[in-house]
Amino acid sequence: MKIKYAAAALAALSLSMSSCDDFLDTLPDNRTDLDTPEKITKILVSAYPTANWNLITEYYSDNTDDNSDRYQMYDRLSEEIYLWKDTRETGDDSPLTLWNSCYSAVASANQALQAIERLGGGENLQAQRGEALLCRAYGHFMLSYVFCNAWTESGKNTDMGIPYSTEPETTVRPQYDRETIGKTYERIAADLEEGLPLIDDNNYDVPKYHFNRKAAYAFAARFYLYYGKYDKAIECANVVLGEDPSLVLRDWDAIGKLSLNDDLQPNAYIDAAEPANLLLVTSRSWWGLYNGPLTVTCRYTHNVTIANNETCLSTGVWGPCNTTLRMQAANYTSVPKVMFRKYPMFYFEVVDPAAGTGYYNIVQSAFNTDETLLVRAEAYTMKKDYARALADMQAWQNAFTTSDVQLTTEAVNDFYGPIEYYTPEEPTVKKELHPDFAVEEGTQENMLHFILHARRITTLHEGLRWGDIKRYGITVYRRTVDNRIITVTDTMLPDDPRRAVQLPNDVIQAGLPANPRNN
Repeated sequence: MKIKYAAAALAALSLSMSSCDDFLDTLPDNRTDLDTPEKITKILVSAYPTANWNLITEYYSDNTDDNSDRYQMYDRLSEEIYLWKDTRETGDDSPLTLWNSCYSAVASANQALQAIERLGGGENLQAQRGEALLCRAYGHFMLSYVFCNAWTESGKNTDMGIPYSTEPETTVRPQYDRETIGKTYERIAADLEEGLPLIDDNNYDVPKYHFNRKAAYAFAARFYLYYGKYDKAIECANVVLGEDPSLVLRDWDAIGKLSLNDDLQPNAYIDAAEPANLLLVTSRSWWGLYNGPLTVTCRYTHNVTIANNETCLSTGVWGPCNTTLRMQAANYTSVPKVMFRKYPMFYFEVVDPAAGTGYYNIVQSAFNTDETLLVRAEAYTMKKDYARALADMQAWQNAFTTSDVQLTTEAVNDFYGPIEYYTPEEPTVKKELHPDFAVEEGTQENMLHFILHARRITTLHEGLRWGDIKRYGITVYRRTVDNRIITVTDTMLPDDPRRAVQLPNDVIQAGLPANPRNN
């Protein structure tokens, strides 16, 4: 399936993020003259998206409830995202900003790649080439994660993907293809496979802010897991984790001993000196404020109802979270929020000191060893290599909790097997799985429930739960929770087209076909 549309739909390919009209009025050939390796290295700083998916994907997922109209709506964007509406709102955390930011980053990567070819592509440019290919793959992966359905074997040739940009713009109105999700994933895989061997950590002054070797392989591991290529996911994760993953996991005990007040825990979580952090990305976002004890952001939150029954205050095979987690969540009594302190509230970038205006920013641990370990455990489970999966989960449990439970398939089956499946009124940690691929009842399903439970807690607030929901066909409910009374207001079934977030309205108006909707 190929759908043509005008380049106005990729307005963000101009590095200035100008409007569609401005983009159409100007030939995009007025660019920096990239004539040295040093200049190419510098432009790659802008090949990382300056927007994130946190608000969109956390609010779309089952990590967020409506705490009722007793709490004021903070802004229209957060309400429409939570209600799964096709929003036309703009702002730092909107679909439009994410779209523009990702394509702007891709444009920088393409400029670098073109300049490398023009300079002959010598050995002294291979590290830059590797980083540019990884950045191009990552920008398109972020877009497909939000604006497309999950890749599936049955839908790879029918479900819509996103335009894959491989060259800088040289004409006003070039034509692009909106191809299938299968084609999008093929192109991401091609860039990854070409770029991975070229990454050279010696090319960076601060490797944690670039696709250094371990960060690149962590991205590849996650991508191949989503792609259903489990051997490749394991192979890439092995590069990240080494022989003994316990040596590279986060020191959760040290973070847990820091005060929940101020930004001590968040600053430690995103510290570039933390070995577990592989890639740190700075984004303009209000997400740090949403995850702080502010009363103005209380309508839609990860509340105590979710926490007690499903996430960071629930009970797993390792025991009760409130007594075993090395890093305890902040359970604010003054606001309906339960959350890990991962994001400083106020990273404020001052633009006008006199007026006191500027932008809020967050720093995201985009890839880290904790999540890569869970990626590998899932890949082992899909291959029914339960011994290795359990070894990884034992390493996770030892790092993340104080539990002395020795994990075995019997222990996992005994815990997750008897649990009733979740209903919105009687929530549990076990949700029905409806993936496109086969999952065997018994040990394999129970191991997946264990891993999904652990990953949901470990990556809370980071937007990765949404990927699990889409890949495993998990039903999501919109619930209003008011004085412990739960009312279901909407349901997103596994085949609901709203699982692909609607494209920005400006992009649709420019000619790109919208994602389908039931109405």
